[in-house]
Amino acid sequence: MLQRKNVEVKGSKTITVIAEGVKVDGKIYSPGATRIDGTIKGELVSDKEVIIGKEGLVEADVKTKDATIAGTFKGNMTASGEVEISSTGKFIGNLTQKDALLSVAKGGLFKGESIIGSDPDAFKAHEISKEIKNIKDLA
Repeated sequence: MLQRKNVEVKGSKTITVIAEGVKVDGKIYSPGATRIDGTIKGELVSDKEVIIGKEGLVEADVKTKDATIAGTFKGNMTASGEVEISSTGKFIGNLTQKDALLSVAKGGLFKGESIIGSDPDAFKAHEISKEIKNIKDLA
């Protein structure tokens, strides 16, 4: 009889959701994708993707691979992949990317600097996640 192995890639099915009405103040690390429909203030590291819904408000320093902004983002973002600002999205702050992969839909707002960085360590989200883990180990 054939047995099927259940092979999972760590973080592949992980999605963190900050629902509408929820407010978070502090540091968040997500090994997968993160969707924000509530409010975040502080720091956010998401290994896969950050999605800010229409009602979402993020006032934070963010490190991620990809980002989609339909709500409001204020702060500094470092993204190793694509950043998309939808027609309802507002990005106020600085964006640092490996490559120029920024798109702004008609009606969307980008106010700040778009920087193409060359430091490979700046795009390693897992380095910050190690810092957060070390802080948790001390507690």
